Amino acid sequence: MIDVDIRLARGRFALEARFATPAPVVALFGRSGSGKTSIVLALAGLLTPAAGHVRVGEATLFDSAAGVDLPPERRRIGYVFQDALLFPHLTVRGNLEYGERLTPPAERYVDRRQVVDLLGLGPLLERRPRALSGGERQRVAIGRALLASPRLLLMDEPLASLDTTRKAEILAYVEILRDELAIPIVYVSHSIEEVTRLADHMVLVSDGRTVASGSVAEVMGRADLEPVTGRFQAGSVIETRVAEHDLDTGLTVLAFDGGRLLVPVVDSLPGERVRVRVRARDVALALAPPPDTSFLNVLEGTVVAVSPTRGALVDVTLAVGRATIISRISQSSRERLRLEPGRRAYALVKGVALDRHAVGFA
Repeated sequence: MIDVDIRLARGRFALEARFATPAPVVALFGRSGSGKTSIVLALAGLLTPAAGHVRVGEATLFDSAAGVDLPPERRRIGYVFQDALLFPHLTVRGNLEYGERLTPPAERYVDRRQVVDLLGLGPLLERRPRALSGGERQRVAIGRALLASPRLLLMDEPLASLDTTRKAEILAYVEILRDELAIPIVYVSHSIEEVTRLADHMVLVSDGRTVASGSVAEVMGRADLEPVTGRFQAGSVIETRVAEHDLDTGLTVLAFDGGRLLVPVVDSLPGERVRVRVRARDVALALAPPPDTSFLNVLEGTVVAVSPTRGALVDVTLAVGRATIISRISQSSRERLRLEPGRRAYALVKGVALDRHAVGFA
């Protein structure tokens, strides 16, 4: 359990953050300057709140009422920054050993060999940071943080300085860590693609406040949060399971309570959970299933909400089983189709819109 309830001020900037969740991966999501890094610094003990508490599992790291404020070195928190910040004079092996030495032998529970294997660091052990790519340096930084046997791993925009190829590489490794190690992670990002792939719980941060907290599907499915998430981030997240693969067509069938989605083939086994982000701008609406269409996904649902008019565009939310799907259409189309709450409609989604950036392993 991660339980945070803090208030602090940094000059003119005031922060009030409150969330609690047992989820193994918590994403702090919001625009630059919203307060995400301030929350992380308070968790790490690098900023002292004026009031409140920070608890991780059974450990109280900060509690103003009880007079508890553990120094950073006693909090047992691993921190992975935007830049790897490795010791340039040490080899990869030396950097990993440094992380390990931060924790007394009796309190270590992370095995060095396991971390080296999980992160693919074996061939790099004798190299120095200057001889590594950006992705390799970040893998070493993650390994060093893990070998401190932390009770919590903080990852503050760890992919921000990487190119697209390196980002995909590190995302895959973070997914492995999430699935293989029982270490809770607080992941800071302003990329909804990263959040969709990695997080179980999402905390939306805006202007120094946590304005929403819940599952990724719940938070991203709220059209009223668009002023915070961003106009072009609007959409929904659907929790699915792999039903089958059709290698002849190159498609995977993802089943959920409400229907199924056809997407480009997903590298996972039948039965595995997969999270899919469906952007509002990729969804068309119809009053009846079209007889001849290129849309692979035609999902029947009920209109449950229509956003206030903003110029020519409007967002229409459909309930499809237990899932919600948001469609961004013109106000003219909404009026012509008479789309109001309670009306039956069909969401039309291109299979190619649900590419590898939209699909993550839950």
